[in-house]
Amino acid sequence: MGTTTLSPARNATVAAALGRRRKRIDRLTRILCIAATVIGLAMLASILATLLMRGLGGLSLDVFTRITLPPGSSGGLLNAIVGSLIQTAIGTAIGTPVGLLVGTYLSEYARGSQLGTAVRFVSDVLLSAPSILIGLFVYTVLVDPFGGFSGIAGGVALAVIVIPIVVRTTEDMLQLIPVALREAAVALGAPKWRSIVFVCYPAAREGIVTGMLLAVARIAGETAPLLFTSLGNLNWSLSLTQPMASLPVTIYQYAGSAFDDWVALAWVGALLITFGVLAVNILARLVLRRRG
Repeated sequence: MGTTTLSPARNATVAAALGRRRKRIDRLTRILCIAATVIGLAMLASILATLLMRGLGGLSLDVFTRITLPPGSSGGLLNAIVGSLIQTAIGTAIGTPVGLLVGTYLSEYARGSQLGTAVRFVSDVLLSAPSILIGLFVYTVLVDPFGGFSGIAGGVALAVIVIPIVVRTTEDMLQLIPVALREAAVALGAPKWRSIVFVCYPAAREGIVTGMLLAVARIAGETAPLLFTSLGNLNWSLSLTQPMASLPVTIYQYAGSAFDDWVALAWVGALLITFGVLAVNILARLVLRRRG
């Protein structure tokens, strides 16, 4: 059978038509991407503008120096702010080392093993699990058996959220370390654990810290797990064995209140926690940029 050969003019016409089609598709894709970006930025700007308009009006020194009081008593958010800081610190202190060790195991010891695959799968599932389920799990383990809500239970619930984030970040950062660095450490007689601690960790330090900061930003605004674990407390309490206040829970309670001063405090709390999370994310980006 013979083959049909197009003339040079026909080839040029087809190429020109394909070129025009690619340009139209490229232009349409660019327009859609720009439109999606504008919509996303507009929504973010709208949220921030609403928080500023509603929250700045109630922002005062009393917010940081007085605890939550009955309606009309000019209360503040001191106990909620301190409670959030304590529980976030507990969650970070528990979850970060565990996530770091699990991520190290997956990257350095479990490559290609069935156990490593299973651990990675569980970590990925936990990463996408609804936080309310984590709160319910901790409730059945630490709250119900011991007969009461507590700050330590809230910290543990937040730690469960921190772990998979740090696991994923640590594994990814360690896998980016060149094999030549590990081989150089082994060639000098260093055992594997020394090469990990003194070579891999320093090389991946910025990325690991970034993952930790992103985990802190994630748990700082969690409400559902704390409703099942630390519950909230209108009084000043630093006891880890008693119910403990937190900003997300206080916002949840005050936002639906019938009292204007409590609603105003809810907006102030939302403003504080939003800009706190924004500051942590900006810090994480700066650390990541420094690494790059």
